[in-house]
Amino acid sequence: MRWPVVIIIPLGLACAAAAREFTVMVYNVENLHDADGVAAYDEFKPPAYTPAHLCAKVHNIAEAVSRVDGGRGPDVILFQEIEIDQTPESGADYLAVLQRHSGQKLDELLRAPLAHDLAGLPAEAWLLKAFEDRGLKGYSVVAGDDRPGRQEDGYQRAIKCVVFTRFPVKAVRNHSAPNARNILEVLLDVDGHPLSVFDNHWKSGAGDPAMEAIRVQDARVLRACIDGILRDDPQADIIIGGDFNEQYNQRLRYPIMRETGINDVLGSQGNELAIRGAARSLYNLWFELPETQRGSDVYRGEWGTLIQMIISRGLYDCRGIQYVDNSFAVLRVPGLNADALGQPVRWSAAGPAGSGFSDHFPVYAHFRTVEDNRPDRWLALEQPSVREETAAQVNKIDYTALAVEQVALTWAAIPAGADLRDGTYTGAIFLVEGTVHDLKPFTIEFRGKTYEIYSPVRGLRDDLARRFHAGQKIRFYGELGTYRGRWQFVVQSAAWLR
Repeated sequence: MRWPVVIIIPLGLACAAAAREFTVMVYNVENLHDADGVAAYDEFKPPAYTPAHLCAKVHNIAEAVSRVDGGRGPDVILFQEIEIDQTPESGADYLAVLQRHSGQKLDELLRAPLAHDLAGLPAEAWLLKAFEDRGLKGYSVVAGDDRPGRQEDGYQRAIKCVVFTRFPVKAVRNHSAPNARNILEVLLDVDGHPLSVFDNHWKSGAGDPAMEAIRVQDARVLRACIDGILRDDPQADIIIGGDFNEQYNQRLRYPIMRETGINDVLGSQGNELAIRGAARSLYNLWFELPETQRGSDVYRGEWGTLIQMIISRGLYDCRGIQYVDNSFAVLRVPGLNADALGQPVRWSAAGPAGSGFSDHFPVYAHFRTVEDNRPDRWLALEQPSVREETAAQVNKIDYTALAVEQVALTWAAIPAGADLRDGTYTGAIFLVEGTVHDLKPFTIEFRGKTYEIYSPVRGLRDDLARRFHAGQKIRFYGELGTYRGRWQFVVQSAAWLR
């Protein structure tokens, strides 16, 4: 396989010759955009999105990442949903710009109006600066080469994949397909051992067969890349990660689909021992967790596994790089990126600077270098996963079982003069006592402001509209949030009505 030669300038790479353990993370950061005011979507233009919003968002991402490896952070991070710079010519030499401002903190730099040389920096440059400020050092940045413009179907190209790595980068390839984001392939040198990582962000709509057809196309492109590597070395070390917008058990969860990208084409599966043979080369790390703990995102009261980390058979032999058995985990930190219900605290642009993290929890796993040079020997596994699933596991959140009254805030508990819409309370659960304002849409007056009432429970909103009328008092538990700029309380269960 011939690779293009690339030169990537790192900010202080850390290298060591001895065997080591390291961590790889996959993190969808939910639409991280830069601050130049030029964006494919209106919600990332002023005044809705400002340098203050960018500052808060990258600070929060860095804080979440710092919770891994004792504050040092992962050595390799596969990011998704970082903006394709709509003015790419303005930030071409961002490392030099950051170096000129190395004596200033992020908060000082992201003050409107931005200095001329800072205004055009891409989102990944600001994230790198936030990492430096937080003490997360030594990363090189590899960004997908997706360009501004429109896809074949007319939709704007807005976001790309980006890899942060502390290991030397030997080569980079971008793999494209119609109506899809580029798959970013990066070949790393881990103390002399080659490691291929693939960063993916497939088309959204996990349950939509039309979108699945596009994801199948992505899977074919990715599978061809992997097969090319495995032809040269059947036990090559490969990590595949990203937001696949598919469940780990997609084939079983959506039987209406004739062919799925992740299971049928890519070959992701859960028999950890089977990859030692010739027929199966990949193992999905979601199978390392008990079924009830599999979840990185929530949609309509169900946990999803759209974020994936999949590894090749070479990471189980005693040569080069090896997976650390049972080290796969979801980065869910109560009080930080997880709310009172244990769900992701997603990003919200509400308030002067916004708040929150992402609608996805990151996932990560540990790996180590091994010097045995024995590809004929395999890692000894403790309770290896050998399940061949026959039924779809769907983890639903039982909101009726939650002690919502113990976590809900009352108005008396809020400081005098507090603004619920400044971002501080986004994602919090309130005991709401208000007056019905309108029925279509169903809105209430609460503390002098109007909020929509939304529920993912089928029929509950219609039931509320039948039970209540304008001007009537209503009392319920609701989770404060925004949707397309509109403030709302989300009622997760009929049991939340009082």
